[in-house]
Parts: sequence; C-alpha cells; structure tokens
Amino acid sequence: METTIKDIIAKYSADPSQIIAMLQDLQAAKRYLPEEDLRELAVVLEIPLAKVYRVATFFKAFSLEPKGEHIINVCVGTACHVRGAGRILDELERQLQIANGETTADQKFSLETVNCLGACALGPVVVVDQEYHGDMTPGQVDKLMENYR
Repeated sequence: METTIKDIIAKYSADPSQIIAMLQDLQAAKRYLPEEDLRELAVVLEIPLAKVYRVATFFKAFSLEPKGEHIINVCVGTACHVRGAGRILDELERQLQIANGETTADQKFSLETVNCLGACALGPVVVVDQEYHGDMTPGQVDKLMENYR
C-alpha cells in the first residue's frame, strides 16, 4: 500500500511545526515532492503554498523532480577531488548515460555530486542509497553498479 500525503499529515496530527518531518516522509515514500501533494499539505495545514515551497526548496535533500530508485552521490570535495573523484564521476556518467544531476530514463538511478561527505580519509567516496563505498577507482565502478542493477 502506497503512503499518501493524507497518511503523512495524519501521522503528525496536521501540526504545521512538523512540516519538515512531513516532507521527509513524503520524499521517502515517493522519491520526490509532487506538486499536488505540496498543494494539499498547504491546504490542510492552513499555511501559504509559498511557505511549503520555501521549506521544500531550502533543503538540498528535498527534490521537486522525480529521483531514481537508487541515489548515487559522488563526493567532489577537496580530498576526494585530488584523489580522482572526477574520473569516477566520468565513469558513472558513461555507464549510466546521464550527466550529474540527472536520472536515468527508467527511473532506476539518479546521479549527484556533493561537496563533502565527511569521510575524507576514505576518499574518493561514492555513496549509493546511503551506503558508503571508499577508496573508489574508475575500475571499481562496474562491480559497484552490479550490486544495484
């Protein structure tokens, strides 16, 4: 059974102070924040739609566009960059046939870069679905992707 915006609002007793938690649950359920759900959230919480969008667009973790089933984050912070993160990103783009910030046509993968993951000693780091993979090389991308195809 798919979680609906009504379920999420009820879970938080329609408390406007819980808007971030509601958006997090909505994003987890649908992999993005659909416009129709944001509109309904504003109506039920009795807050302006602009306020809902202000919160939804303030946090980079929220997306207004559909994301893939698997989210791939490539760290391009200084430590990862000097250790070859750009080559890893290039290989992921080549294999997935998408650019940074895009989602595959089958909605299976989204590829994004992040400025730092706080795991500099493991660099270069790729995170897939919140699972860290350190000391990555372009040659390891094939094996990594096999786990998620």
